[in-house]
Amino acid sequence: MSKNIVVIPAHNEEETIYEVVTRSLKYADVSVTDDGSFDKTADILRAIDAECNQGKHSNKLSIITHPVATHIPKGIQDGLLFGMTTNYDFTVTMDAGLSHDPDALPAFLNYNPNIDVVIGSRGKTQNVPFYRKVVSALARRVVNYALTDSYFDLSGPGIKDCTSGYRRYSKRACELIAKTKLKSKAFDFHMEALALCYRAGMKVEEIPINYVFSNSSFNNKVLKQAIKFGIHLISTKN
Repeated sequence: MSKNIVVIPAHNEEETIYEVVTRSLKYADVSVTDDGSFDKTADILRAIDAECNQGKHSNKLSIITHPVATHIPKGIQDGLLFGMTTNYDFTVTMDAGLSHDPDALPAFLNYNPNIDVVIGSRGKTQNVPFYRKVVSALARRVVNYALTDSYFDLSGPGIKDCTSGYRRYSKRACELIAKTKLKSKAFDFHMEALALCYRAGMKVEEIPINYVFSNSSFNNKVLKQAIKFGIHLISTKN
């Protein structure tokens, strides 16, 4: 039986962190990267850890603490590194704000073990702003194009959702991402992680998920960084 862990980066998620973590603990061990939270997130995580020690939950919680916020790439990268060094076979990354349904975890955990990256493709969505749909669509086109060998192949491998953060990574995918000096700064991490694995010859497949938009730190600065990273990806086409 595979050994699995769920990695959740969290920054000021006091309203949702208890539900996300405890529901996830029904299916696998959980590692939360508390990324410089200054609300009650840390207190809630300690309370969940105490519940785990008391046998209230089926699996165990590990907490990684960043004194100051480092944003998504470092938060996830540290979680992947923890999963890799503690010999987990598969690591699932997910959001701390209930955008991703913890009850969808079995679909990831039970998926074909020969696939290195399993992406939760957001087919059915709720409350997603139009601008986010546009950004995701553009990112899909850029990433697919960047992953082709030809400058004339516009569709590439045809990956439907290149920016979804609900994913399962194999051990070797975790090792590659965890040990790479990343160029991404924010949500572009998901583009970079996918490109790293695909270009290394790893197998990528998608499964459908439901996605509920809850909150976002997406802003003009993040958008400019994503555009910059997209240009970088295209410039490094094989």
